Amino acid sequence: MNFLKKNGPGLLFCLMIAVPSWFLGKAVPVIGGPVFSILIGMVLTLLIRQKDTVQPGITYTSKKILQAAVVFLGFGMNLTEILAKGRQSLPIIICTISTSLIIAFILYKALKLDPNNAILVGVGSSICGGSAIAATAPVIRATDEEVAQSISVIFLFNVLAALIFPTLGGLLHMSNEGFGLFAGTAINDTSSVTAAAAAWDGIHASHTLEAAAIVKMTRTLAIIPITLALAIYGERKEKKTEGSSFSLKKTFPYFVLFFILAAVVTTVFHLPVSVTAPLKELSKFLIIMAMAAIGLNTYIVTLVKTGAKPIFTGFCCWVGITGVSLLMQHFMGIW
Repeated sequence: MNFLKKNGPGLLFCLMIAVPSWFLGKAVPVIGGPVFSILIGMVLTLLIRQKDTVQPGITYTSKKILQAAVVFLGFGMNLTEILAKGRQSLPIIICTISTSLIIAFILYKALKLDPNNAILVGVGSSICGGSAIAATAPVIRATDEEVAQSISVIFLFNVLAALIFPTLGGLLHMSNEGFGLFAGTAINDTSSVTAAAAAWDGIHASHTLEAAAIVKMTRTLAIIPITLALAIYGERKEKKTEGSSFSLKKTFPYFVLFFILAAVVTTVFHLPVSVTAPLKELSKFLIIMAMAAIGLNTYIVTLVKTGAKPIFTGFCCWVGITGVSLLMQHFMGIW
């Protein structure tokens, strides 16, 4: 009862934002529910003077509900099927992820970018957009404003990719197989991958959507090593600064362990689509709900004033990933 009394109003408030955002995301998938949710939250926080009653629930949603969303994401991953069908794309995925992280690190040093912004934009660009940011943010202890800014950057280049890539693929005379790999490796968010692949299928009367989605799911598995590596690095750095010993037990992001367990359960027990599909949808809805909380904790004026460097970093990561994906396909003879 104390939990509901403390967090209930804020949870309900975030839920009220998440429901219309969910439907808006369904109506305009190239933008997606999380972006609508953040925007509504940021507008409302400008209008609401006192948030004392709802603030505890908003904080709980932006932290705990976000982690729960990542766990439920694991139920949508049959590891055997993903690795069997996505095996061909692994070299390209490894190269694009490495490229994005290297570019983000270089620009972090060159532009004196906030380290959390650099990590979130680099990881979000290279793995799976909002889901990767949702998994990484608790590990690096990112603020809600840093998360909102990173999601906004990823959204911008998601939309551009969904609009440009089908035409670009046609100009480059890509095969259907090649475009499926291109969309799956060079576009970071599932909704935009789907939008681009569906547009290609409509133009070329092909069936690349399923292939692109499988490649995208294969990329999503990179959440596991990336979050673990960041957790260990962050803890080692903190312990070195404080002069104390390193503790893996304290470092380990346990919600990522539950994400892995969910994927293992799906794989071992061959959970049917009738079970996994609702859990995947629940994961998406919880992310939208968490983004509402993040929007409510973010002031849009500050976001605009500090946005130039993250946007430039996102642009460079996007261009780098696109170029490497095309080059790798060319060298592998897939194009």
